[in-house]
Amino acid sequence: VQLVESGGGLAQLGRSVTLSCTAQGFTFRTTPMGWLRQPPGKAMEWVSDISASGATADYETFAKGRFTISRDNVKNTLYLQMNFLKPEDTAVYYCAAKTTRRPPQWCSRGGLYCYTDWGQGTQVTVS
Repeated sequence: VQLVESGGGLAQLGRSVTLSCTAQGFTFRTTPMGWLRQPPGKAMEWVSDISASGATADYETFAKGRFTISRDNVKNTLYLQMNFLKPEDTAVYYCAAKTTRRPPQWCSRGGLYCYTDWGQGTQVTVS
């Protein structure tokens, strides 16, 4: 499994950034995907999840109305569009996959969303 995030960097307060994640090594089109993030000095937190088909998506409270998750099952790519960025959005953002190759390695609070793999992350800094 290989997940490679891109699109991070320095972003201005209130502006937008779109993150991308290219996936290899598993059947992307049948795999639920998500985005996680780790703010500086804090634990990993769940951001968003999207079904394998892309028909359904869910967001953490802080992301609702500002972030949009999407996927292209032909290009094997996951996206996260982030609008109206705030300083508290500063974090390393990780693309995550819920494959069937092993038990979940990380789950959101309450265990609703679990993932088996994630990438190296891309830093987003809002100032």
